[in-house]
Amino acid sequence: MRRYGAINCVVKAIIARRPGDVMESLMKGKFITLEGSEGVGKTTNLEFIKRYVEQLGIECVVTREPGGTSLGEKIRTLLLDRDGESIDDYAELLLIFAARAQHLARVIKPALARGVWVLCDRFTDATYAYQGGGRSVPNESIAMLENLLQGDLRPDLTIILDIEPEAGLARVKQRGEFDRFEQEQLHFFERVRSAYLARAAMDEQRYRVVNVARGLTAIQADLRRELDQFIQRNQ
Repeated sequence: MRRYGAINCVVKAIIARRPGDVMESLMKGKFITLEGSEGVGKTTNLEFIKRYVEQLGIECVVTREPGGTSLGEKIRTLLLDRDGESIDDYAELLLIFAARAQHLARVIKPALARGVWVLCDRFTDATYAYQGGGRSVPNESIAMLENLLQGDLRPDLTIILDIEPEAGLARVKQRGEFDRFEQEQLHFFERVRSAYLARAAMDEQRYRVVNVARGLTAIQADLRRELDQFIQRNQ
């Protein structure tokens, strides 16, 4: 418990003063996404966020993209298969949005409607970064599909885990064989990172950038602080 921290003292003070208002706000479904290029530690840190949110007594669903549903996971397998048929950039884009449409319909929207928080490993920001930045697909094409499928639904908080691409790829290399995206050249990931940071600069209210080229204790201290501030802003 000490390692992950109890409820932040500021949050506890707010709850003590206005328990009804705060708990009503926390019961509303919130959509939090975790983004970043390869080797940033999304799996480890998403699990940390899940535990921290649950310590507040908030029900949450952890999911991922592409994937999150039976159909989405099959599409994920196609997208990551390095030995399969070469995929056209627009075919890749449409496959990702096909998986996202199913994910929204079956997981994300129903959970939010029930008041459950959704914690998602990547979402549409990843499409702007990988297909937009990495593949040079025009952002206008991505935005058209985004608006078609999502309407005005956007994450309430997007945390971008940031690291120099070369350092991130070195971490991935330690895990073994690369998937279809991980085998891309360094300049691809440099474009991905630039696209992520550009999106963060466009909306400082929704996006938070966390430097992950540090020890896990420092990283997760930043994550706790960002979550506490998010709760304060939304109470």
